Amino acid sequence: MSTVTDTKKAPAGERVADWADGRLGIYTLAKANMRKIFPDHWSFMLGEICLYSFLIIILTGVYLTMFFHPSMNEVEYVGPYVPLQGQLMSEAFNSTMHISFEVRGGLLIRQIHHWAALIFLAGMFVHMMRVFFTGAFRKPREINWLFGFLLFFLGMFTGFTGYSLPDDLLSGTGVRFMQGAILSVPVIGTYLSMFLFGGEFPGGDFVARFYSAHVLLLPGIMLGLVVAHLILVFFHKHTQFAGPGRTNKNVVGMPLLPVYMAKAGGFFFLVFGVIAVIAAIASINPIWAIGPYRPDQVSTGAQPDWYMGFAEGLIRVMPGWEINLWGHTLVLGVMIPLAIFPAVLAAIAVYPFIESWITGDKREHHIAQRPRNAPTRTAFGVAWITAYMIMLVGGGNDLWATHFHLSLNSITWFVRIFFFVGPVIAFVATKRICLGLQRRDKDKVLHGRESGIIKRLPHGEFVEVHEPLSQGELHRLTAHEQYEAAELPPAVDENGVERKIGRMEKLRVKLNKGYYGDDNQIAKPTVEEYKEIQSGHGHH
Repeated sequence: MSTVTDTKKAPAGERVADWADGRLGIYTLAKANMRKIFPDHWSFMLGEICLYSFLIIILTGVYLTMFFHPSMNEVEYVGPYVPLQGQLMSEAFNSTMHISFEVRGGLLIRQIHHWAALIFLAGMFVHMMRVFFTGAFRKPREINWLFGFLLFFLGMFTGFTGYSLPDDLLSGTGVRFMQGAILSVPVIGTYLSMFLFGGEFPGGDFVARFYSAHVLLLPGIMLGLVVAHLILVFFHKHTQFAGPGRTNKNVVGMPLLPVYMAKAGGFFFLVFGVIAVIAAIASINPIWAIGPYRPDQVSTGAQPDWYMGFAEGLIRVMPGWEINLWGHTLVLGVMIPLAIFPAVLAAIAVYPFIESWITGDKREHHIAQRPRNAPTRTAFGVAWITAYMIMLVGGGNDLWATHFHLSLNSITWFVRIFFFVGPVIAFVATKRICLGLQRRDKDKVLHGRESGIIKRLPHGEFVEVHEPLSQGELHRLTAHEQYEAAELPPAVDENGVERKIGRMEKLRVKLNKGYYGDDNQIAKPTVEEYKEIQSGHGHH
């Protein structure tokens, strides 16, 4: 005997979802993570700009690869751009001209691709500075800082290989500049150059090799780093600024689904739209006006994209020193900048570990700091940005000279001097500004916010009425920690035995005082001071 049970058939979408969940466990994973809370602050959108720009680069890059020919074989141009008709050029340049003038939407896609790359690196720069100034790189996020740094570093070279692919006179001049820098490396420089270019410059292979690195190797590594970066952000939780109810053990904000996902989706299209508008109205890299690369020509006013300006500036302003050793000429004018540039980048990469060692702070931190409450770190960051901007001026010294009718030598000497003086001035000024802001916060906590209302007292004195702060504002202004500078232990222990204190420990304590000494933080107002002021016995 058989029993037939009438069952209503589930909708197709539900059946597909059940099938996928039974094999992949998607529902369980989504249930555990889709309601994850993310804090809400405008500065967190900087990282999203980087992510969305990267996605735009990938999408537009896939489109461009369908029409680009990475070859240096010479062909005669027969396209629609009349001024270049009949000229010999590489297939790379010819296909780029084809994309720009004959492929539907090709020029717009090219410009979106290039602008998205610039905005990606600019977003990375600002995002990393936000992380740096707020101390969001501290434990447990040091590895994620390294991932972010590697993304910026690889992005620089991905951009360099990208704008070198059209084989135009501007990019060719930049590649020649890079090849000259490689040749300055002692012993192995010539071998590196021959390997990279497949012979004497310009060789016949560098476009194909740059193309492989640009569309496969570097983006593949970067995509892996992006995924790892997001996984760690998801795992460690996002940092949040101090506020009522916010601690190192919780997150106050919006759930990932549906609130955060809806906002993120809208923001993606906003970023895409802004980049598309910029690409449509602002021309970038018009190769038809520059012409194909020829080794016997150099384009006037040749400049790299902004993120390479630091390296360019170092080489341009360095004196042309040379020394001869054992029959070999060492070009110090190029070697020294080549040593400084990676040294600066390495210092940025390992800074979280350096600060952790100096401060001795091994705790986990999920509350972001206000930059004013870490004046030494903030001053270091501003000093580095100052040095970068000064070298950016050095990298464009010829344009500064022609546009502002200045002496090229004067600009070069200005950059040489202020590369050392400017960061010091910026460090001192930034530190003083941070301490001034700390004093202002303390005064605001004790006396309240200035209302702008002037009141005359019975005895004739005029005073400004101060409005008391809310409890949330009081918490925000007083939530930061007060640190004590480290001290060396006594020269002898309790048994009278002399202690052995290493040089590194002495250096660490000295640097620690530079971070947490008396001249690096203003004491927070105490409860007694606050009550005394609020009771009317203090000064107003």
